[in-house]
Amino acid sequence: MTQSSQISGLRDLEGRFDAFLIDQFGVLRDGRGPYPDAAATLAALKQTGARIVILSNSGKRSAENDRRLAKIGFDPASWDLFLTSGEVAWQILAAEAVKGQAGHARQCLLISRDGDRSPLDGLALERTANGENADIVLIAASEGDTHDLTYYRNLLEPAAKRGVPCLCTNPDKIMLTAEGTAFGAGRIAELYQELGGTVRWIGKPLSDIYVSALDFLGNPEPQRVCCIGDSIEHDIAGAAAAGLKSVLVKTGILASSNPQELKKLFAEHGASPDYTIDRFIW
Repeated sequence: MTQSSQISGLRDLEGRFDAFLIDQFGVLRDGRGPYPDAAATLAALKQTGARIVILSNSGKRSAENDRRLAKIGFDPASWDLFLTSGEVAWQILAAEAVKGQAGHARQCLLISRDGDRSPLDGLALERTANGENADIVLIAASEGDTHDLTYYRNLLEPAAKRGVPCLCTNPDKIMLTAEGTAFGAGRIAELYQELGGTVRWIGKPLSDIYVSALDFLGNPEPQRVCCIGDSIEHDIAGAAAAGLKSVLVKTGILASSNPQELKKLFAEHGASPDYTIDRFIW
């Protein structure tokens, strides 16, 4: 594993990279709103001429995240593409033309947040609230700050017992909320596996989302692309698997971690960042 270099700000990386893949939650914002100076830092990075892709393990589609980030004070001109795991999954499902026999829409048990049904919009899938008659399970988000795992167990167990396939479009096991951290969609997908179901994962650290982002960028030289994130499991390990450089931002889910804990996580996930920074600042 590489030895990480501490940088004081992203200014230190100016000219070293042609493109940046930047995580949203834990880097630019948390569950309450934007981090101090994050919007200005993102704008400054874009002004260097680098191309910027916001790369997020959000089960919501890209357009919704685009609007949400602009609404809380970020300039949309600061990024070239907002790409979410939810968008990549939607494109996969659309390409596969998910339909049942005789062209009838299949029943989908959608696990989302705040009543969001955008992951199904435009697809041949009808939402059901019942695991008993679901043909597919789509885990896009968690309401772990409202429901416990027993709630999700009761909801998912009938589908898992019948061997219904599941797609998880947000692999994050921990999410940031206005009140702090809670279990994320990835933990619910793990529960589905524990119940005997099978899960197809979309998002960081898996390859589909990186392939889509790099295709958009015209497949540049990997060593000229840098990922910025707060999760070793998702952002840093994902960057390493894709052959990209990385910066670990010590906010978000790692805000209270000490150096020994970080070192243990580097070893656990077989990846360490090229650079570390205390927060997303220019």
